[in-house]
Amino acid sequence: MHITIPDIDAAAAAAAARRLDRLTKPQGSLGRLEELAIRLAGMTGNPSCRFDQRAVVVMAADHGVTEEAVSAYPSEVTAQMVANFAAGGAGINVLARRAGAQVVVVDMGVRAAPGVPGVLDRRLGPGTRNMTREPAMTLAQAEAAVATGRELAGQLAAAGVSLFLTGEMGIGNTTAASAVTAALTGRPAQEVTGRGTGLDDAALAHKVGVVERALALHRPDPADPIGVLASVGGFEIAGLAGLILGAAERRIPVILDGFITGAAALAACAMAPGAPGYLIASHRSVEPGHTAVLEALGLEPLLDLRLRLGEGTGAALALHLVDAALAVRDEMATFDEAGVSERTDG
Repeated sequence: MHITIPDIDAAAAAAAARRLDRLTKPQGSLGRLEELAIRLAGMTGNPSCRFDQRAVVVMAADHGVTEEAVSAYPSEVTAQMVANFAAGGAGINVLARRAGAQVVVVDMGVRAAPGVPGVLDRRLGPGTRNMTREPAMTLAQAEAAVATGRELAGQLAAAGVSLFLTGEMGIGNTTAASAVTAALTGRPAQEVTGRGTGLDDAALAHKVGVVERALALHRPDPADPIGVLASVGGFEIAGLAGLILGAAERRIPVILDGFITGAAALAACAMAPGAPGYLIASHRSVEPGHTAVLEALGLEPLLDLRLRLGEGTGAALALHLVDAALAVRDEMATFDEAGVSERTDG
């Protein structure tokens, strides 16, 4: 798999910084909003970048590891929520509408029969297999999932999308994300496995044991991210890794959601070390593994709202901060324009 990620454009970032420094405020006084505008300029290569078309890509799939009772909800909820996304009634639909983003729902391998109107069919099978007994998917399936995500990024970019937000749905996917995170960071399962949909202490201990069993069975090699995805990942996690790569290849920024999409980003960045430069961390999830993901990626989240829903909801909220950063850059007057005296030193 040949992946070429362009370098961040330092000249465009510097031009954005100069513009911000000329605005009627003390330099740097808008803090991370200014940093965000500068980073976006470097990603896109355009100090005046705008994102008129933005898409939340919600990838969905089922997980065979649910046979091990790792979720408080039955597997049928995956298909039910996909239908809810398509109908516009989920949390991500509400927040995306507020943020002016379209929601693109992708079936990567939901167990129920396909064919929900408004859902893209990119199925690789009726969910993964039980990773405590065999690899979650074949190497060929993992490669196909990544390729599917890259291809979708290209298709959406060709249709005018210039900013991606990542979302997911899949009962059991926090278990897969925990295993992927442990494998790629070297952290023990207990440190990166959380309560998911709301497990009690006994169920959480059981879930940690499930992740440990899967890792002991497969011994995934962190130097082989495709192998990690195949052994303990999910179709939607691998698909999102591909989407991130496809976006970065085209200088398109990606706003990450929470833990599961963060695990996908870990895999993407293991395949292409230049990819982190194109990522924005929207928030810090209450899932403990998310902090490990953010540290490994070198990202500081914009928000910390104790979110744990997924779907792309945190990314949609962070999109308002992106818009605010660009509005400040474009709409504030400079000292010269406003006739405001500048700082005098000495």
